[in-house]
Amino acid sequence: MPAPFVVLDTNIVVSAHLSPLGLPYRVYNLVLHQHLRLLVSAPILIEYECVLRRPRFRFPPERIAESLIRIRKMSTMIAPATTLAVSPDETDNRFLECAEAAGADFLVTGNRRHFPNVWKTTRIVSARELVEFVLKG
Repeated sequence: MPAPFVVLDTNIVVSAHLSPLGLPYRVYNLVLHQHLRLLVSAPILIEYECVLRRPRFRFPPERIAESLIRIRKMSTMIAPATTLAVSPDETDNRFLECAEAAGADFLVTGNRRHFPNVWKTTRIVSARELVEFVLKG
């Protein structure tokens, strides 16, 4: 079975950087080891970078740069043609747009209340749900 296509919400990427012991890190690690195929768009990459650079996280600039290089290298760039207004959090619509344009299998988030349970062909899941799915497969 080919690796599922996923879109990672920014909170998953940030959480993965905050703790190497959590489920978001396991999801991120599955991407890095190509057990999941990451889909991104230009607005998603910009959001990842802006949030990772927030002073409150205190991530070293070199670590952020290295992570962004890895993400770009391991991901497929998508250029959504549709602008959505589905989520109450406007920036979360960029993740739905990417998922829809690419036909992603999963959108992984730590904040499910801003997303529907399913969007088109994409299931919206937590890191735990995705890890359980991958372990079953």
